[in-house]
Amino acid sequence: MNLERHNLGLGQKPALIVVDMINGFTDPACPLGCECPEVVAANAVILDAFHRRSLPVYFTTVVYHDAAEAQIFRQRLPALNVLTPGSRWVAIDPRLPREPQDEVVEKRWASAFHATDLDRRLRRLGVDSLVITGLTTSGCVRATAVDGLQYDYRVMIPREAVGDRNSRAHEANLFDLDAKYADVSALTDVIAALPGIDAR
Repeated sequence: MNLERHNLGLGQKPALIVVDMINGFTDPACPLGCECPEVVAANAVILDAFHRRSLPVYFTTVVYHDAAEAQIFRQRLPALNVLTPGSRWVAIDPRLPREPQDEVVEKRWASAFHATDLDRRLRRLGVDSLVITGLTTSGCVRATAVDGLQYDYRVMIPREAVGDRNSRAHEANLFDLDAKYADVSALTDVIAALPGIDAR
């Protein structure tokens, strides 16, 4: 028997959270990276839609400043140690259209909310809902979406704008996220749900 659940859509002031679309994850030359040009392209489309409507955008990156930060996480995944301050791996993928007003959130763990000031930044702007994109579906995207709900935001995920190194994990997590935590929708439907006028 399936539990009843409701699509909630977006509120009046959504923000876009672009999770870890950094060189370390989008460049297969990095041990953490994968080849995902279609995810990069979909993120460029949703970024353009937010910019045209003057809606807030936040990019996340992962940076470790010293050996004491996120020790257990890094022991489990030693490849994370390449994410050091100033390295090209922690920089936002240059294929994405980042604008000067877009903010960057540095994080140490999977969720963009955990041990960051993201919630405070969102509340300051009156944000009431989130569109979450990026990498990876089974890791940092999932953690951010679950925390987004737990911080009482409506959450939408455009399926074309998230990706994972493992296609089975990607599909399983999208199914589970849609069942419990977020509205997983086509990119075109997410853009259509955005408030405001497309300022072309």
